Amino acid sequence: MRRHFAALLAVAALGASFAGAQEKTEPPPKPPVQRIRQGGNITRKNLIKSVPPIYPPQARAQGIQGKVKLHVVIGKDGSVSQVEAISGHPLLIQAAIDAVRQWKYRPTLLNGEPVEVDTTIDIIFTLN
Repeated sequence: MRRHFAALLAVAALGASFAGAQEKTEPPPKPPVQRIRQGGNITRKNLIKSVPPIYPPQARAQGIQGKVKLHVVIGKDGSVSQVEAISGHPLLIQAAIDAVRQWKYRPTLLNGEPVEVDTTIDIIFTLN
């Protein structure tokens, strides 16, 4: 009888510890948001340093004007981490990229945490 009672206690203890382990299990945490997509108007409000593009002499001599559309990723610290051209005149693209790489933004916060921002920026070249 003692063996039987000891075996029942062991099974009960094992069951209790197993049940406790199940209750303590939490769902895995959601991965933090790394990057958000944001429109240009909202992003522009966080711009704290803007460097104007230098008009390429060859484009100026040829009277080329127009818009360069850039895809930009702004890092968690507000610096521009990636820039690539979407559209624009080939003689204007590099000047636009060189300028935007120097821009600085206030960090964008989501739920109090800084996140990267994926956006587009238009740089307009006009001759006076």
